[in-house]
Amino acid sequence: MRKRKSLSMLCVCSLFVIFSCVTINIYFPEAAVKEAAEEIVDEVRPSEDKEKEKKDVFAGWDENQAENAESNGAFTFVPSIYAQEQVTQVSSPKIRALKGSLKDRFPRLRPFYNQGRIGETNNGLLVVRNEEELSLKDKSLLRRLVKEENKDRKELYTEVAEALNIDPDQIPRIQRIFAENWIRKSKPGWWIQTKEGRWIRKPA
Repeated sequence: MRKRKSLSMLCVCSLFVIFSCVTINIYFPEAAVKEAAEEIVDEVRPSEDKEKEKKDVFAGWDENQAENAESNGAFTFVPSIYAQEQVTQVSSPKIRALKGSLKDRFPRLRPFYNQGRIGETNNGLLVVRNEEELSLKDKSLLRRLVKEENKDRKELYTEVAEALNIDPDQIPRIQRIFAENWIRKSKPGWWIQTKEGRWIRKPA
């Protein structure tokens, strides 16, 4: 009887050791996420050279004419802008709508970045860092823009996870990858958060 108990205990302990050594591999296509993050952030925040080139193309057009021409593909023959435009591989109607919302909001956020009033966190979101000397109206605008930006970004990360069949528990990893790209596209002097959590002005 004692031998049977001892044998049972030995089997249980052996199984425990075996299962303790097993590493559970959770699916996470890091390369695909990095590619998507880079493409999306570059589309939301185009380089100044690209923006200037685009303005040159639409010179002499009013805003509505330019938007209509661009949306209808009237300038697909211009290779310097459109032939080089990357098509995001991770896409859906929801992702496209979120990119449009983020892109439209960026010019309104830019002055607050330049003034050091907001900063890019290491988890892909924005924070308000300084409201000193702002009027109540500007404080309200700043808070609203940051709130809307974070809402869109969170939805974007969720949609990217869904598009790539990534478990929702892995969304924080997606956020960190996007954070690297938001910080990469930040201008020198803007506030950014390091991986260790320190706040610094982005060096030139």
